[in-house]
Amino acid sequence: MCQNGMMIQQSSSFNHLSVLSRELLAGLKVTPEGKYLDATVGGGGHSQQILSAAEQVQVVAIDRDRDALAAAKVKLADYYPQQIEFWHGNYADYQPRDVLFDGIIADLGVSSPQLDIPERGFSFRHSASLDMRMDQSQSLTAAEIINHWQEKQLADIFFQYGEERFSRRIARQIVRERPFQDTIDLAQAIARAVPAKYRYGRINPATRVFQALRIAVNEELQSLERFLGFAPYWLKPAGIIAIISFHSLEDRIVKHRFRDCEALKIITKKPITAQADEQKLNPRSRSAKLRLAQKTNP
Repeated sequence: MCQNGMMIQQSSSFNHLSVLSRELLAGLKVTPEGKYLDATVGGGGHSQQILSAAEQVQVVAIDRDRDALAAAKVKLADYYPQQIEFWHGNYADYQPRDVLFDGIIADLGVSSPQLDIPERGFSFRHSASLDMRMDQSQSLTAAEIINHWQEKQLADIFFQYGEERFSRRIARQIVRERPFQDTIDLAQAIARAVPAKYRYGRINPATRVFQALRIAVNEELQSLERFLGFAPYWLKPAGIIAIISFHSLEDRIVKHRFRDCEALKIITKKPITAQADEQKLNPRSRSAKLRLAQKTNP
């Protein structure tokens, strides 16, 4: 498929439903000929809404995941190259040169397609290799962490990134049984490590450990800290930064970084959450939190 001089591979496997779109657009106040940065473009849903919200809008779209970027290029092909620029990499490594933006957005965490594609290894719902890399060109995988990191290191990441109360027991069990190569084998070992009454509760006992592994593999919290240290200074005066997070660790960083940045004025004292109709349509939106801040005048 070739559109506007750009070769595009159709990516039917990456179909992501963007969350809090109404609230995000309302908060951004998209202006004609405005410049916007989508730091986590995913399947392109938020960028498409920004591009269609006003005339001659321009967007820089970033993603670490080549599959996501390929899907976004298909979705947004009508805007390329006049109104959109794509950049592959970690948003914390991006440098905008001399460009200032009217708005910056980031939709954090793992996307639905990453969870649903078995070979990516993000989910224990499928038998797959322990991968979990958002950028598949990087060397560190979940298998490397599980099979080679020390027991204390494992316990620390399970506790810090997964807020897992049985982190030490789980780390001990993993070290005793390793090596692991398969997601289901690891999930079963985690279940054996926790007390019996926790094995069949509302939350699978592997959930928090898999979250912690994903965060560690992709250095998600470190990247978010770095990004929020730079991003406010990429905004024009009165420009808006909008961050959507999905768990308390991310939301805490966003809240504190917004509060501590002298260049920002907080718009949302409490995070915006999804309305009932969106939660019914997209259950993933139930945990989403949107925070907004505005660049102050120099």
